[in-house]
Amino acid sequence: MAETRSKSRKGKKSKKWWILTPLIIIFALILAVGIYAWSIINNVEDAFDSKMHDPLEAIDMDRSKERAASGEPLNILLLGVDQEDNDAGRSDAMMVLSLKPEIDEMQLISIPRDTRTVISGRGEDKINHAYAFGGADMAVQTVQDFLGVEMDYFVRINMNGLKELVDELGTITVDNEIEWEDGKYHFTKGPVEMDGEKTLAFVRMRKQDPSGDFGRTERQRKVMQGIINEGANVANVTKVNELIDIMGNNMATSLDFDDMKTLLNGYRDTRRNVTSYLMEGSGTTIGGIYYYVVPDEEVAKVRDMINS
Repeated sequence: MAETRSKSRKGKKSKKWWILTPLIIIFALILAVGIYAWSIINNVEDAFDSKMHDPLEAIDMDRSKERAASGEPLNILLLGVDQEDNDAGRSDAMMVLSLKPEIDEMQLISIPRDTRTVISGRGEDKINHAYAFGGADMAVQTVQDFLGVEMDYFVRINMNGLKELVDELGTITVDNEIEWEDGKYHFTKGPVEMDGEKTLAFVRMRKQDPSGDFGRTERQRKVMQGIINEGANVANVTKVNELIDIMGNNMATSLDFDDMKTLLNGYRDTRRNVTSYLMEGSGTTIGGIYYYVVPDEEVAKVRDMINS
């Protein structure tokens, strides 16, 4: 059984896109892998490498490629960014995705956005500010320093692309487990068909879910699966170029197309067993600012989870 934890926290909650946890980013990763199967007729390799590939100094790409080619466990930092035009944005969702092919497992560890840590050259601050200060490079380096674990790749998605993506596919269908309404939509139990705007409402809901953060994560995982299922529909093969354009405008990754083929060949079965964990700590106010403080023991526990 997947190890899961849900922790409610006090403090001011942003109304930005951070509530779309990085599980949605995983969709981008998996869908991009799936697109490889269609590349013969759509010639998407050049588009992928030119629009989405973004190597970083914080990641040793030669090392990463060697590890991937050898089928070793890989760690990928997933960043969900709330970013508008002419705005650097902040990584309002942050997760370490560990792919463990030897046990066919995909492990997702969420790092709370308000986690207090040391940001290189900036001192102690909220971990999500690293992206605003120095982009994906600083975000990756900060997470590596915080956890004591090296990242092999990163994937970043601008949350604003979700609505556009679902609308391009047409609609997606998910199996909803709890009933609620938000004033505009009434979500009944059972299969629910959604366009882009309704999908945003589905993943944004936070106050009416009795399972808290983990319940929201489960809904977002359902959305991810719905998008993957619809994206794999034969009728959507002709939309590959449009999907690439949407992802190209809203996604960046240190993975190149060859890396994606490597993941397809050696890591696809890691999706069979997905475990999720939300780092635990406690909220506190320092200098009038809310922080989430994760104790050293919890950091060590998560490091062992990743490395085990």
